[in-house]
Amino acid sequence: MGARVTMRDVARAAGVSPMTVSRALRDDQRVNQDTRDRVRRAARDLGYVYDATAQAFRQQKSGFVALTMPSVNNANFAQTFRGLSDSLEATGFQLLLGSTGYCIDREAALIGQLLARNPEALVLTGGQHTDAARAMILNRALPVIETWDLPFDPLGHVVGFSNADAASLVVHHLAETGRRRLLVVCAEDGADFRGMARRNGVIATARALGLPEADVLEAGRAPISMRHGHTAIEQMGRRAVTSYDAIVCVSDPVAFGCLCACQRMGLSVPGDVAITGFGNFEVAQIATPSITTVSVSAEEIGHHTADLLEHVFDTPDLAPQRIEVPVSLRIGGTT
Repeated sequence: MGARVTMRDVARAAGVSPMTVSRALRDDQRVNQDTRDRVRRAARDLGYVYDATAQAFRQQKSGFVALTMPSVNNANFAQTFRGLSDSLEATGFQLLLGSTGYCIDREAALIGQLLARNPEALVLTGGQHTDAARAMILNRALPVIETWDLPFDPLGHVVGFSNADAASLVVHHLAETGRRRLLVVCAEDGADFRGMARRNGVIATARALGLPEADVLEAGRAPISMRHGHTAIEQMGRRAVTSYDAIVCVSDPVAFGCLCACQRMGLSVPGDVAITGFGNFEVAQIATPSITTVSVSAEEIGHHTADLLEHVFDTPDLAPQRIEVPVSLRIGGTT
């Protein structure tokens, strides 16, 4: 008896992804007619029969995917939510969203509440969790996707990027433009783990490039905002600020606050000091001057996560996937 034909075999024969095969065989209108016909021909030629058992079983479940995010006010997280929600809409799944407030203990409690509602998958923002949260998740046989990070010890699948490597793009750019003395403006330790990874990435890259040790200014408890950035720089004063070549901020809103404070003190940006942000928020584009930042393709994280979820649902024994989302430096007028 020959080996059983799988969805991957059909995908290879049709020249598409397994997710596209699944959609085509379910007559998903997001797949164009020519592709659906090509997939059906490949399935027929190979003798593949789509197993609807898993689909029927799913329909007896809750019909929702649980999602945790640090904040519903953050524009980047909102874009990820929109990308995930829009992509899942055609599949019939709904999102149940919970906000952790940048607190992993709160996340653990929230995960327990969400799991009690029997979600069909769990999507988490970040890769840092309490031991209690990890134990709850690992004791449940459900798909888990961690996003916005590349955790060292993932719980399952991953869709994200290295925050430290992304921050290093900024430092390389600053060094290439002659900046050497860097100040990192970030939140206090212990809550914003992705922000901490960016801070550490700045420090490590400065060392690797032979720059002076980067200083750190903790502007408050996460999440920090425009006002935190403005207040932190204002309290430093003009003389202290100009002892640095560049202010590297954990996010664009913080960078905007720093920019406003510098301008109020009569400092030229980037003449007296350069400023960088992170996230490619709208405020970075409309600021005067525009803020040099890092684009993290926030909405694409949502789309990739939705595609991976569909793949996981159609292939329950799928090996853990690691999807790295590209990031890019957006040079503005502040450097």
